Amino acid sequence: METPKVFESEYRFCLILWENEPINSTRLAKLCNEKLGWSRTTTYTVIRRLCDRGVIRNENATVTSLISKDQVQEAEIDELVEKKFEGSVPAFIAAFTKRKNLSREEVAEIRQMLDRYE
Repeated sequence: METPKVFESEYRFCLILWENEPINSTRLAKLCNEKLGWSRTTTYTVIRRLCDRGVIRNENATVTSLISKDQVQEAEIDELVEKKFEGSVPAFIAAFTKRKNLSREEVAEIRQMLDRYE
């Protein structure tokens, strides 16, 4: 199953949801007002949109996610690599490492990840 697209403002909403789920929709609207400055109607609109796309569920005023944070992040990276690096992970990594100074610890962690992948 393909992970539905989650746009930036929706992602910020999902961060609140993932941290607090399952959560009553009224309580979620209050948190979105506190953390995002959203009105209640904005929050309910986002809930409806994400429900329609299969990202979250709202049953009996209890909101839960159907897609994890990891799934959303993985889909976003896949899209980025496809669109900007013609599907080449090595090109993505090369561009990333040119722009960011990695510590020895980060390099060692990346090496360990690659070794585990093999």
